[in-house]
Amino acid sequence: MRTSGQREAGEIFGPRMTLFADVLSVGIAVAVVSLPLVTLPAALSTACAVLRGVREDRPATAGHFLVALRRRLRPGDLGAGLVALGGLVLVLADLALAGAGLPGGRAFALLAAALGTGAAVIGLRACGRPESVDDWPAAVRGAARDAVRDPGGSALVVLAVATATLSAWMLLPLAFLVPGPLALALTAVDVRGKGVAPHQRV
Repeated sequence: MRTSGQREAGEIFGPRMTLFADVLSVGIAVAVVSLPLVTLPAALSTACAVLRGVREDRPATAGHFLVALRRRLRPGDLGAGLVALGGLVLVLADLALAGAGLPGGRAFALLAAALGTGAAVIGLRACGRPESVDDWPAAVRGAARDAVRDPGGSALVVLAVATATLSAWMLLPLAFLVPGPLALALTAVDVRGKGVAPHQRV
């Protein structure tokens, strides 16, 4: 994937439009691969790593994403998916209990929502870190540090998720496209202020 402004012979739209198309194709691939849910963290992490490679003129296509993903889905990757899925079920169950009219339910619901949002931000920022390719614990620790040191980046992650959710809610077919822009946003949040060279190749 070229990052310069020059066009190849016969190229109509230029590299920026090509990158946009690649992001959407990667998003579709992520959505399809993530249907079992437990594969979502590995798929999103791989998408972020593939999109990070654009800075070194490496391909950011759905085909390259699938090739990279085949080297993933190890027990650790599936374990990360199970942890994420379990956390989501726990938060939803807590919110359901809080809405059942229990004493202090409103305060408990706010607390559960805040904890769930914080955990989701850390998990998503971990997917955007290059360490997630082969070391989830290190990626989560780094994401937790980033969430504290860089609240602006965490706010951007929340905004990206809200935008993706709203887009999918407004037009359901967009649900198969939004993982690509979301992965791009997570990658951009991670690389801003850091060196140009990525830490991990895919």
